Amino acid sequence: MKKSEVKRFNKFYEHHQRSLKLQGKAQKTIEAYSRALRRVRDYFDCCPDKLKPEQLEKYFADLVDSHSWSTVKIDRSGLQFFWKHVLKVEWKWIDIVKPPQVKTIPDIVTPAEVDMLIAATRKLRYRVFILTTYSMGLRLEETLSLQVGDIDANRKRVHIRRGKGHKDRLVPLPDIALQGLRELWTRHKNPRLLFPKASGSFNTIQKATIHMDRGGAQKAMKTVVAQCGIKKKSQCIPCGTALPHICLNAA
Repeated sequence: MKKSEVKRFNKFYEHHQRSLKLQGKAQKTIEAYSRALRRVRDYFDCCPDKLKPEQLEKYFADLVDSHSWSTVKIDRSGLQFFWKHVLKVEWKWIDIVKPPQVKTIPDIVTPAEVDMLIAATRKLRYRVFILTTYSMGLRLEETLSLQVGDIDANRKRVHIRRGKGHKDRLVPLPDIALQGLRELWTRHKNPRLLFPKASGSFNTIQKATIHMDRGGAQKAMKTVVAQCGIKKKSQCIPCGTALPHICLNAA
């Protein structure tokens, strides 16, 4: 792109991200919608603000050939947001691309398979993480974000904060999950986080202000799934994890 194009794109890109934040979009949505804008920029090698519907038709036709419909839907939503909130222009997106309505049933692991996964997980933090996620039907990020104050041991329930749709909810707390969380907490004693970032000395972990790495948790789960020979690999859309389905409360 010419320098003038780059400058104009950067200005729109910053406006796009700012608008996403002001509209209360989740961080993952901001990243996905921003990626969609960069992708269409790279495809045409220009700032996309002046693209015509026929150009976008060609873009999405090629995107359908090279990517999944899930990606196509995300990119359509991302560009629609850009045109509506940044360019202040309405497009008839249904005339450009309309992803098919596909309903699939995710693979659900059995209780026996869950027991196998937990038993095969060596590190306590990952073992308790898997136990908590499966037993309470949580999404990956919901488990990682759990705080000490979210646990109501007396009433046997957990306060899940800002789940899907930025909504809070209460979920039952199984005794086995409570025992596991208690054992893990006694190992790090972080005053706020149940799954603090596990790197460094005991004092470092105890004072950690961010939770365990999402990528590390996903990798640990993938590894133990492979070790157990479980072949269920359908991707869980709510949590974005290509693993046996863990979002038992995905509604």
